[in-house]
Amino acid sequence: MSRTGRVGVGIIGAGVISGTYLENMTAFADLDVLFVADLDLGRAQAQAEAYGVPGHGSVDELLARDDIEIVVNLTIPAVHTEVGERIIAAGKHVWSEKPLALDHESGAALLAAAETAGLRVACAPDTVLGAGIQTAMRAIRRGDIGEPLTATTMFHVPGPDAWHPNPEFLFALGAGPLFDMGPYYVTTLVHAFGSARRVAAVSSQSSAVRTIGSGPRAGTEFAVEVPTHHAAVISFEGGQSAQSTFSFQNALPRMGFVEISGTEGTIVLPDPNMFDGESTLWRFGQDEPTTLPAVGSTYGRGSGVLDLARSIRAGVPERASGAIAAHVLDVLLAVSSAAASGETVNVDSRVQQPTPLAEDWNPAAATL
Repeated sequence: MSRTGRVGVGIIGAGVISGTYLENMTAFADLDVLFVADLDLGRAQAQAEAYGVPGHGSVDELLARDDIEIVVNLTIPAVHTEVGERIIAAGKHVWSEKPLALDHESGAALLAAAETAGLRVACAPDTVLGAGIQTAMRAIRRGDIGEPLTATTMFHVPGPDAWHPNPEFLFALGAGPLFDMGPYYVTTLVHAFGSARRVAAVSSQSSAVRTIGSGPRAGTEFAVEVPTHHAAVISFEGGQSAQSTFSFQNALPRMGFVEISGTEGTIVLPDPNMFDGESTLWRFGQDEPTTLPAVGSTYGRGSGVLDLARSIRAGVPERASGAIAAHVLDVLLAVSSAAASGETVNVDSRVQQPTPLAEDWNPAAATL
């Protein structure tokens, strides 16, 4: 029997990012955040109490609860699919932090298990649902730059070891700038262009060892397991192309840059890792650009969980779908493979290009 009313939510993983999710999801009238679980039971309790969540404890306790329909998986990338499979086996829908998986096979198996069970898998980033990117997508869709043709994206920083108190996982398999930050940029490109079909790339690693720069472990050295710079050319099914770089080895920070050009103009998007921000429209024959203020929701992470919940109740597809996340993963894996092999790599998966959200989409409204 289909359920009605508010959707019960639990969280697995009470780390740094959980605070943002909890702050937003507890403000959404259509969600009922019921439980926080973590291997560190004290940390789970602290986060639950900080955000007024009534339950906390172990993963097994969370998965045993019948009133929880969606489980938000905020574990480290290396166990995303393992935890996701446990959630599916417990009869619950999955919201996963990015990346969906570390390899194509694991991601595909997770989606197949959900389909067999009649459940859904959705995945970050949901920043693409924010007012900033959605305003740009509406401008592109209505023809403000003509036919979209090319894009340039750039994420260049020295690296999170300078500020993160426990940065090792960001330099391990499944992370690095490509898999940690790449999903924001490639997801935006998929929303703008549709499915990717082919990738060429190069990569480098500036140092095999990094040093933690802040927090109680400052000064501790750790090994770097992945490239810290990728540069890629991504070709899309519709004939468009994008030049994208992802780097943890630039002394000059240049991040949040997404520029899309078409037959009639160019639009500079806001940071795809944010939910807000204006766009700038440049058109041929105009001396000055036009500023496009962001219109729509500026709630942060957790908006995709809300969209998933409403979509489940309405029986319609969610926007930050597992299928899109799996395709984005395939693109990132192709970048990694192309850089390692020196050969062009095809992307075999395809997805439906999402349509922009309505300007009045409001995660905080009570609709269920």
